[in-house]
Amino acid sequence: MASVLGIEFILSVYIISYVIGFPANLVALYAFSVKIHCKPRPSDILLLNLTVSDLLFLITLPLKIHEAASGMEWTLPNVLCSIMCFIFFTTIYTSSLMLIAISVVRYIAVAYPMTYQRLQNILYPIAISALIWLISAAHCSIILIFEYHPSLSDSNSSVCYENFSEKQLEVLLPGRLEFFVVLCLVPLLITIYCYLRLILILFSRPMISWMQKRKAIGMALGTLAVFLICVLPYNLSHVVGFVQGQSPEWRYYTLLLSTLNTCIDPIIFYFSSSIFHCKSSKSIFRKHFIKDVTMEIQGTNSI
Repeated sequence: MASVLGIEFILSVYIISYVIGFPANLVALYAFSVKIHCKPRPSDILLLNLTVSDLLFLITLPLKIHEAASGMEWTLPNVLCSIMCFIFFTTIYTSSLMLIAISVVRYIAVAYPMTYQRLQNILYPIAISALIWLISAAHCSIILIFEYHPSLSDSNSSVCYENFSEKQLEVLLPGRLEFFVVLCLVPLLITIYCYLRLILILFSRPMISWMQKRKAIGMALGTLAVFLICVLPYNLSHVVGFVQGQSPEWRYYTLLLSTLNTCIDPIIFYFSSSIFHCKSSKSIFRKHFIKDVTMEIQGTNSI
């Protein structure tokens, strides 16, 4: 792996992601914590969980930085490898599934406003968030199985969850293919449908201003772009690996794209959240950035 991708480049991506992503997501975490005491909406609960997922991902990143600085060899206890990888990959899939849930909520709000009003109870997004965490963790538990199952574990390996034996690949490659179908392909199709329908509905409503339409379309296309650029390539490596019978060498490039996603998500938070509607004096944006001007973002921006 180190021969394909320079150690310096790996370290650069990890460090940039950590330096930019960690403080940005901390600010987002504080903002959403304030918002849920004002008037939480379903998307705010989902975005809060998305923030927590990204922060957990970033907390494990120093271990990946240490791994890269050690020449891509794992010099720490094996138990840290399994814990790091479990959190690392669980949060990757949790973040992508949260984005899918947000797209569905936004579509329902535009296409079925009466239904959306009946779904304002925060117990619904909390239940959806818990289900997403459960699905992601259950899938990524295969990492713990590899570490502790007697017939699959490899305590003599000098790398962390990279080089696999033939017996391990017999279990891992079909599992990754299922990851692609359940955690990537199906959610991607749902997201594309929701946002295409949302765009068509907005254009069919003359009462909505062009500026509001442009903002909503920009957010929809931006979210799709993040999924296609940062999430899809890594998952496509699962399909290629299943066909080839081994992990493709370029797979690590795609994993770095998923790492950079933690820097992009706060931008989605900024434009997607209804936090700008919070009239409370406790609002972080009202307290520190907005004193005399009240921002009103309507339409899908407030979902």
